Amino acid sequence: GCDGSLLLNSTNNSTAEKDSIPNSTLRGFDFIDRVKALLEAACPGVVSCADTLALVARDAVVVT
Repeated sequence: GCDGSLLLNSTNNSTAEKDSIPNSTLRGFDFIDRVKALLEAACPGVVSCADTLALVARDAVVVT
């Protein structure tokens, strides 16, 4: 859970990291999903989950 793969969603065939028991205390995925959707709309297929996480983390530090 230390990289962008933590942001991937589960499918019918596979449980994602964020839905696994060790990560059950993590939160904020809804916000990150909204940011990812906005980035994807502006730059389709260009911005990775890791990029999204880096941008959100950067902005969270600036805000706090």
